[in-house]
Amino acid sequence: MGRWGRAAALWLLWWFAAAVPAAAQLLSLDTGTVTSTVAGQTRTAPLVLPYHWDREQAAQPGTARFDLPFRLPGRPDVPWGVYIPRVGSVFELRVNGELLRVHGDMAQPNGADYAKSPRYLIVPAQLLHAGENLIEIRIRADTGRRAGLSRVTLGPSDEVLRLYSRSYAARFTGSVLLVGFSAVVAAIAFALWLTQFDVNAAGGRRREGLYLWAALAEFCWALRVADGAIVSPPLPWIAWGMLMTACYSGWAASAMLFCHHVAGWHRSRHVRWMYAAMATMFVGSIACCWVSLTQADPRWLTGWLAMELVGVGLYIACFAVAAVRRPNLSRVLVALAAVLTVVVALRDLLVIRLSDNYGDTTWVRYTSVFFGIALLAIVIRRFRHASTQAHELLGTLAARVADREAELAVTYARLAEVGREQARTHERERILRDMHDGVGSHISAAIHQLQSGQASRTALLRTLRDSLDQLKLSIDSIHLPAGDVGALLAALRYRLAPRLRASEINLEWAVEELPSVAQLDAPAMRQLQFLLFEVISNVMQHASASLLRIEAQVLGGRVRLRAIDNGVGFDATLPPRALQQRALAIGARLAIESRPGRTVVELQFA
Repeated sequence: MGRWGRAAALWLLWWFAAAVPAAAQLLSLDTGTVTSTVAGQTRTAPLVLPYHWDREQAAQPGTARFDLPFRLPGRPDVPWGVYIPRVGSVFELRVNGELLRVHGDMAQPNGADYAKSPRYLIVPAQLLHAGENLIEIRIRADTGRRAGLSRVTLGPSDEVLRLYSRSYAARFTGSVLLVGFSAVVAAIAFALWLTQFDVNAAGGRRREGLYLWAALAEFCWALRVADGAIVSPPLPWIAWGMLMTACYSGWAASAMLFCHHVAGWHRSRHVRWMYAAMATMFVGSIACCWVSLTQADPRWLTGWLAMELVGVGLYIACFAVAAVRRPNLSRVLVALAAVLTVVVALRDLLVIRLSDNYGDTTWVRYTSVFFGIALLAIVIRRFRHASTQAHELLGTLAARVADREAELAVTYARLAEVGREQARTHERERILRDMHDGVGSHISAAIHQLQSGQASRTALLRTLRDSLDQLKLSIDSIHLPAGDVGALLAALRYRLAPRLRASEINLEWAVEELPSVAQLDAPAMRQLQFLLFEVISNVMQHASASLLRIEAQVLGGRVRLRAIDNGVGFDATLPPRALQQRALAIGARLAIESRPGRTVVELQFA
């Protein structure tokens, strides 16, 4: 054997010595006498522990005193300890006549219950002496609370404390951890029930019942196991006992319905029979519990639980067979957890309720962990399946989006080309229309003047110049920036200033820097250009004016344009129709005032 082998052997020897410490120094007290008082009658009898009160006294409430003698070769030098796996409902302990500990009120029935967890008491060394010693334990037993006394272990405090710590961890600490685990699993299952839907259901909007029953099962079990850590129940004993029975049956019924959903049987036509059977099991257990507690006859509840166990066992057998025939991870895990639970529940029924054994605890509380693990495995499996489906769906969606994007790109290119072609067509149409309405009309007028022979050379020249100016402005309008009124006015000044000088009209220019006008797009800019051209052209042709003033400024957030001349004026109540139409087309407000010596044409727009 090498060095590591010797080290391992020494460690195992040390661990075994720690696990079974100084057994020869520990005393197991299991014989003595018991004096019981039930229904006013007192009886003393020999005692062999464990003492199961419900078995010995037919579950009748009462009190008992246990005298447990023992001998010591000498007085101990160190404190000793007393370890009692189970005692109660309430009790007090004396050593050689000295009261050592009291748990609960011996005179108050159906109060606290100290039989749920093991007890450890320190015995001072001065209370013990060489020779005969006596431990006296008095209990008060309540109906249906598994009162009695298990074997008592006595010995050095350190050694006894180790035994007690293991038992306490298994029964009390383990119960607390199980409560926390079940509560977490219940919360997860309930959250999943709120957020997950059965895609196979009609409409796809029915919540997954599997998660609801898992949440109810774990919640009921958390309450049931929590009873092991509650010494003083918040309800009277009979109500509390019925609540704990309801939690037990609720857990069993919900767990079976959870299995029902895992197997896929909840979609069958006979699912209502399953719900009816579970409701009967739940209500029947509560009724039998009430009869057992009020009549002090535990056979009612024991018999009903035995019937439940048979029914649950048959159902789980069918579920296990179905899982074997059509196996998958979810069904196999749940089937294993269910079979194990039934086996352990059968053990608990035989050991806890059908035998005289006292001191053992139920094992079935720990099997809930397997149901929680099975549920988490189902959630993980479904999550992975959903993730895979989501990835496949995203891949398919991405491919479809790419195809649609390619189609849209082709369509957009076609539409853009069509739009450009339409824009070119509209621009050609506009130019033709402007040529026809403006230049064309002026040339037609000039031809008419020539044909009539009555027009003067000056009038004919003016007509031709108007035609030329309008042609130039039509060309300028192609390059006008949208909304730039200042650039439009500058182009007008450049084109028309020579004609104004030729007509001996002085031009005053009072144009401030103007912001861009959002409402004036390209067509609106052309409308504004020709509107102003018409105003200026009217001044040159008809006003007989010597002065024309052009103003442009911003007042109150609005752009104001004004053309002011000192001509002969005209009737302002009949403004030119063309001016009104163009102002309406660009959304501008047109105002005209006229009298001899002063005519003002004003435009305002935002």
